Amino acid sequence: MTVNRKAGILLVTLLVPALLYVFLRFATQNHFVLPRYLPKIDSTKGEPLMGKVTLADGSEVTDTIFNRIPPFKLIDQDGKTVNESIVKNKIYVASFFFTRCGTVCPRISSQLTRVQDIFRNNPSIVFLSHSVDPEHDRPKQLKAYAKKYEAIPGKWYFLTGNKADIYNLAMHGYYLPTVDAGVKEGKPDETFIHSEKLVLVDKEGIVRGFYDGTDKEDVDRLVLEIRVLLDIYSKE
Repeated sequence: MTVNRKAGILLVTLLVPALLYVFLRFATQNHFVLPRYLPKIDSTKGEPLMGKVTLADGSEVTDTIFNRIPPFKLIDQDGKTVNESIVKNKIYVASFFFTRCGTVCPRISSQLTRVQDIFRNNPSIVFLSHSVDPEHDRPKQLKAYAKKYEAIPGKWYFLTGNKADIYNLAMHGYYLPTVDAGVKEGKPDETFIHSEKLVLVDKEGIVRGFYDGTDKEDVDRLVLEIRVLLDIYSKE
């Protein structure tokens, strides 16, 4: 084997790992960007409404205007009156449930316990669970339910309050179906109809994703997309 050939083999041997590292480091970076949901619609054109939008750096651009979760005033499991300030500058996961539900709600709450545990040490992530049965679900019931699912105080809020306010928030804030089908004795699961969806909301109050709270794989996607949002904010 000639000296030049040996030198060539040595050069290739040294370069391949370096090139592989560069490829893995830069060519395969995650450039996934989460979509925004629920744009405002121009009623005259039936198209998304465009306007001036202020970016994180303070600059303004013309872009689609999205609905934001409206202000609210509700009562948490500790009997305290809370409002939208509990999610100010937070990424949060919203859901709807009721404590007497024995079908989908336990499955959703168990999945939320799992997600909470993953982000337990991150103060930027909080959870809001709204009762669609507020006349029954007062702070005492919510407190026991929160304890059952190991909710961390100040991180996972169980909310009750005025029924009309909660239903309006569900349908016109999160755009989730919520119906009181009337009292059906012995069948509370059939009395209240609500979505099993979990809703991911960013720090600006814009919805970034919907997930089936009864499906572990879809909740895994929620966990991934929370991490994507955290990454996006870390770079601003």
